[in-house]
Amino acid sequence: MGNNVTRFEAGEGVTLLGGGTLGAGDLALALSLAPRLVAADGGAARALAEGHMPEAVYGDMDSLGPEAMARIPAERLHGIAEQETTDFDKALRHVAAPVILAVGFTGARIDHELAVYHVLATRPDARCIVLGVADIVLHAPPRLLLDLPAQTRVSIFPLAPVTGRSRGLDWPIDGLRLDPLGRIGTSNRSTGAQVELCFDAPGALVILPRDHLAAVRDAVAAASVWSRPARTASL
Repeated sequence: MGNNVTRFEAGEGVTLLGGGTLGAGDLALALSLAPRLVAADGGAARALAEGHMPEAVYGDMDSLGPEAMARIPAERLHGIAEQETTDFDKALRHVAAPVILAVGFTGARIDHELAVYHVLATRPDARCIVLGVADIVLHAPPRLLLDLPAQTRVSIFPLAPVTGRSRGLDWPIDGLRLDPLGRIGTSNRSTGAQVELCFDAPGALVILPRDHLAAVRDAVAAASVWSRPARTASL
């Protein structure tokens, strides 16, 4: 495992598996919608335990035991020794796919889960959806079109100051400045018409019920992403 890390490129959806809490059926659900499997560090051991061989593994490998490591072909192991970023970040920045479904990254330690959302905020060019117990979370692209039933919860949580416009929400965001230290946009609702969210800059997370994962996957895969990096911060 050297410093020249090979990117994993796929023409279809990728499931990115972490070593955190994994609900019953979560991995099967993700793979049904994003069939290529990549693991972040200890997520590789979880993949093997679930009967799957990851196509690539990224991370500092401090959570992947020698027995699991020995079962994975060496060319699939991509060790990244630096400690400035999380294993989720290491994996996400080396995967290129129409959409990435991240499972096994929420539901345990709060600091780890917050770090996941920090990575989403700092990598707006990644079409990534994080799957939680009840919700899914994504970094809002410049324009997102969602077909949702009426009264579906649509939450917008800014991790940086952002402005934008909306259509199909009970409470439009037009003219509002969303800010993590000011106004946020949680617990909005869809009207039943197509929901359109447009943002002027990266930095907003969209949180939706996980029941709509398939529709959100399609919407994210079809959306344009931010062409410039978001604000970065030291970990």
